[in-house]
Amino acid sequence: MTFELTKDYLDRIQTAIETGDDTLLRAEMEELYPADISGILYELDTESARYLLNLVDRGVGAEIIANLDDSIRDEFVASFTSADLAPFVEEMDSDDAVDLLNEQSVQVREEVIGLMEDREQARFIIDLLHYDEDVAGGLMQKELVKVNVNTNVNQCIEEIRQQAEDVQKVYAVYVVDDAGILLGFVSLKKIVLSRKYTKIADIYEQDVVSVETYRPVDEVAEIMQKYDLDAVPVVNVQGRLLGLITIDDVVDVITEQAEDDLQAISGLSGEVEEDDTLWVRAKAQLPWLVAGAVGSLLAATVINGFQSELGKVAALAAFIPIIGSTGGNVGIQTASLIVQSLSDSSGLDYSLGQRLLRTLVLALLNGAVVGLMAGCYTLLIGEPRLFPVVSLSLLSVVLLASFMGTITPLLLDRIGINPAVASGPFITTANDLIGIGVYFSIANYLLAEL
Repeated sequence: MTFELTKDYLDRIQTAIETGDDTLLRAEMEELYPADISGILYELDTESARYLLNLVDRGVGAEIIANLDDSIRDEFVASFTSADLAPFVEEMDSDDAVDLLNEQSVQVREEVIGLMEDREQARFIIDLLHYDEDVAGGLMQKELVKVNVNTNVNQCIEEIRQQAEDVQKVYAVYVVDDAGILLGFVSLKKIVLSRKYTKIADIYEQDVVSVETYRPVDEVAEIMQKYDLDAVPVVNVQGRLLGLITIDDVVDVITEQAEDDLQAISGLSGEVEEDDTLWVRAKAQLPWLVAGAVGSLLAATVINGFQSELGKVAALAAFIPIIGSTGGNVGIQTASLIVQSLSDSSGLDYSLGQRLLRTLVLALLNGAVVGLMAGCYTLLIGEPRLFPVVSLSLLSVVLLASFMGTITPLLLDRIGINPAVASGPFITTANDLIGIGVYFSIANYLLAEL
């Protein structure tokens, strides 16, 4: 049964903390998963959260700290001394430990490493600290199980017993030569089913997918998704086995990227949460809101410049909303498809000319259907003279919006800016301005005799 955090349960935990009822707290926490305990910590003040954390198993506490949201963890860990933090860091996977220590000052980082009793874990952390967080080296953990290709199954099992003490999950046993070069892997099933004196060289799989330390994390995620991997070994440029990236770390990367893209598409600059201060949320929203307001004011200026046309044919004003909304929708749809294709390197790689040609053909089809539909509406309301104006305007707007939705993310990607921002208010505002300008220009030309 899944755990549900209720107000009554939280009040009972808070009361137990205030009265020092450690027996009750330990009994309650033993029944919960680390993720459930994290949910409780979010609702407690820092002092109460620390009190509760000190009552759970040290390994569980380490997992809880490692998986706390960054904004909460910064404030929570700030209440720890280096001596308090070191035992928890020892229990973490090396990649999680590095993520935590990178958030601390250099002084705290060095103090924690110096206070760690597990010197092998300390060496693992030091090895990982020099990698950037957005490459495979910064995502990998050092804990894994490996054996020499010259050993037999019996010796391999002994190695597994020794090495697996520091590894939470054994996905496979990796096979290396005397120089530590990755040769392949052998599954646990094959080890169990083989005779004890069978050579590992005779049973290991040479076809192993690996990534180099310098590979971008999004590329690692694509590789693991493409080959349906639970874990992928990490090697240096010489092919020497250095570490392992597991599926849970990749899921974190994919989730974070999706959140960043969603905020960019929504027109939010920077990371923002619902419980952030009003000022923080305002700073994230205002840049694009101001840009949108400026674009709308420019559109209003364009409309004001065509007052004479509106005076002649008042019905022109009725079609301004469909011109703006159609352009914005087409622009966002096109940009979203382009961003998706840019993020999926396994797909077909079209040249710029091919992309524009495909966009043109699709825009002509869509624009003709929408334009004809809107043109027919002008006949229904008794304004047949607006049929060519509205139909041609919508066709033109769809073509221009499709072009902008295609070219903008490609240009942003070329200059190194996240192309997801192209799918936000920028595209919508720009297409509103262009669409209205095109609409009234066509109206001015076709209705000039009035």
